[in-house]
Amino acid sequence: MDSLLTEVQDIFRAVFDQPDLVVVRESNAATIDGWDSLAHINLIVAIEKKFQIKLSLSELQDLKDAGDIIDLIHTKLKTKQF
Repeated sequence: MDSLLTEVQDIFRAVFDQPDLVVVRESNAATIDGWDSLAHINLIVAIEKKFQIKLSLSELQDLKDAGDIIDLIHTKLKTKQF
């Protein structure tokens, strides 16, 4: 499992309070219990905090699954100014 996916999986487990949750790139709101609009906001906030990035509303609109989230994080981290 790629390290970014592992880190994101840990965030998903915390947000959804499911310590045994297995997240794959195809995981989405239909495949994870409790993934509703409020959980989605909590997930995004946790991701922004963990990776110290900001996600814009336009970027969030295109997210369909965990793979899209991981790809967006990867892109943000590559362009992040240190």
